[in-house]
Amino acid sequence: MSRLGKMPNWQRTLVIWGMMTCSITGLIYLLGHQFQIQRSTLGTHSILAAHGIAAMLATLALGSVMPFHIKAGYKSRKQLWSGFSQLGFLATLLISGALLYYGPEEARDITVDTHWITGLLFLVIFILHSFKKLRQANH
Repeated sequence: MSRLGKMPNWQRTLVIWGMMTCSITGLIYLLGHQFQIQRSTLGTHSILAAHGIAAMLATLALGSVMPFHIKAGYKSRKQLWSGFSQLGFLATLLISGALLYYGPEEARDITVDTHWITGLLFLVIFILHSFKKLRQANH
């Protein structure tokens, strides 16, 4: 690695694919289940299961960047707002995802709303954070 905080290609690929797969399956399920768009196709248990598996892989990918990339990014003071907002959103997504399965029924509606709103915010910030280098290379 030539730059502080730069991930090896295998790790960058794992993180991008893990986070994007989780986000896309979550978005598909959101459209089908919450917004009733093609519910019989998009809002199925299979899509939800794919989202859960993708979330596990995304969590592993996040764990792979924590020891080095986050520390280096903090020290360099680059992209702090997007990096730390992603960490906050991911913590919220992990907690709300666990609460959807193990939490009290009374909190389910607010948990569902918190989870999908946070997921959409995370996706936008992740794309901006991940592809900043590509935008800079084109200028």
